[in-house]
Amino acid sequence: MGHRISTQARGKGGSTYRAPSHQYKAALKHFGSFTETVTAIVIDIEHDPARHTPIAVVKINGKKEYALITEGVGIGKELAWGPEAKIENGNTLPLASIPTGMAVCNIEARPGDGGKFVRASGVQAIVIGKSEGKVGVRMPSGKPKWFNEDCLATIGLVAGGGRGDKPILKAGKQYHKMKTSATRWPRVRGVAMNVIDHPFGGGGHQHPGKPKTVARGTSPGKKVGHVAARRTGCRR
Repeated sequence: MGHRISTQARGKGGSTYRAPSHQYKAALKHFGSFTETVTAIVIDIEHDPARHTPIAVVKINGKKEYALITEGVGIGKELAWGPEAKIENGNTLPLASIPTGMAVCNIEARPGDGGKFVRASGVQAIVIGKSEGKVGVRMPSGKPKWFNEDCLATIGLVAGGGRGDKPILKAGKQYHKMKTSATRWPRVRGVAMNVIDHPFGGGGHQHPGKPKTVARGTSPGKKVGHVAARRTGCRR
């Protein structure tokens, strides 16, 4: 009898496919709001296993907290969250208070949720316009998105840019990188497996041997390839 394919194993649950969240340091959120201003001092910069960007240890009212930081923020810098914060790198303000053309990151999806968009290392969005309680932002993908003007956003681009420029060079580095997330590694191609182990396995040479597009309701043992694809065939 063959092994479960990766889709089945991941759906069953277990430590292999579970993110090591017990090693993660904190859920990084904004500390102020669109009505209240909070200030803090950066006392250290650390690595967080949950992400590829460095995070800051800040002191707020004598208490240590973690915060997502931008390029150029260092130890000893004062950060501020709220409507009265200065318009400078690292500070967080409501989108209504940020000038058009400014680079921003860590944007809230709705006021008070702590920040949901543009949080990956080295990315940024651009404020492109304002209209009737809404603020337009050009996302890293290039698409425009409109937010409530009370949503907080941090001025600047997320720290850790250029992370992908350094080559991994050896499998051991990749192993430790993948171990921090809920990802199975190394990942073997289905066409390289035996016919009993994968729907694409077997044959005289490595090929799927059947259409790769499958329906959304396909059984877990056959649900591989292009699942519920919007279109098929060569794009013309």
